[in-house]
Amino acid sequence: MGFAIMTMTDAAATRIKQIVAGSGPDARGIRVGIKKGGCAGMEYTVDLVTEPNAKDDLVERDGAKVWVEPSAVLYLLGTQMDFEVTKMRSGFTFVNPNQTSACGCGESVELKPADLAALAKQREADAHV
Repeated sequence: MGFAIMTMTDAAATRIKQIVAGSGPDARGIRVGIKKGGCAGMEYTVDLVTEPNAKDDLVERDGAKVWVEPSAVLYLLGTQMDFEVTKMRSGFTFVNPNQTSACGCGESVELKPADLAALAKQREADAHV
């Protein structure tokens, strides 16, 4: 069994299903990736999926589907995707163990690739508990 690339909260799954339901008959889910940008160096991308890319990894929860770009996988391993609504904004948020810093406005982050050896050791330790 491999590592879980990402998980979703109930709020994220609910919002994804709402987006898909309101986006027409071709909408299937969303695609998450990362791109260079912002003052911290990287930004998360979230796009509507009408035709999945066969190379993307699929994460599902309660019927909500998120495809993850192959180039983003090492940066997203262990990440939890959430959706929050505050007085000032609403949107998807990412709790990412690979994040090393973020800009002051929260729009961009600095990410390092996941340490697969450390993840393997943690998984081994968890299996012996």
